[in-house]
Amino acid sequence: MRFWAVIPAAGVGRRMGGGDRPKQYRQLLDRPVIGWALERLLGHPRVAGAVVALAADDPYWEALGLDRRAAKPVYRVDGGAERHDSVRAALAYLAGLADGDDRVLVHDAVRPCLSAAELDRLIAEGGEAADGALLATPVRDTLKRADEAGCIAETVPREGLWQAQTPQLFPLRRLTDALDAALAAGVGVTDEAQAVEWHGGWPRLVTGEPSNLKITHQADLELAAAVLEAQRAATQREDPA
Repeated sequence: MRFWAVIPAAGVGRRMGGGDRPKQYRQLLDRPVIGWALERLLGHPRVAGAVVALAADDPYWEALGLDRRAAKPVYRVDGGAERHDSVRAALAYLAGLADGDDRVLVHDAVRPCLSAAELDRLIAEGGEAADGALLATPVRDTLKRADEAGCIAETVPREGLWQAQTPQLFPLRRLTDALDAALAAGVGVTDEAQAVEWHGGWPRLVTGEPSNLKITHQADLELAAAVLEAQRAATQREDPA
């Protein structure tokens, strides 16, 4: 069984605002955000390569040369208007490289702080799961539902609630079938686990870390930089050579 990384990165990040490029290409310390995400995935010994789904008119990827500098194969495909379109395009490409029982790790291009320990845990606990698995964290804060006036309509019990992260890990054929069925039925899915759920599956929750943050706003870049610096310092303490 091989593992393949899939990174949907065709979005333009309108919510972030500012800057001259999509958030996956914003500079974060010494490389673009997507460079961190790609490095974290390809650095795992069981990951064979990656497929990155980009906008057809993406003007940034080629100039960065991230695929040429990577130690493992990185393939580019044209993504689509929605996340599921990009993921599906990457899966179609993988169908020519991988076996249907190979695993795919779908990871947000704007989650640069994935730790090696998290990825190890996801592969160890979810790699054999027929319906896949995903990193997630238990909801810790009290949740409020707002009304149309912006006031509290109700307090939502947080027991049993988890906040989904990525990577999300699935057998290639299982995820392909689930996405195809959901899209054919006109079901909108916001992540891959939802497609598998709708298709009758029970993806496994694997505990992630709060530091595996998703960059959505400008302040998230500063927080991600602090996390990455802390991770670098910890690695240097463990391996001073």
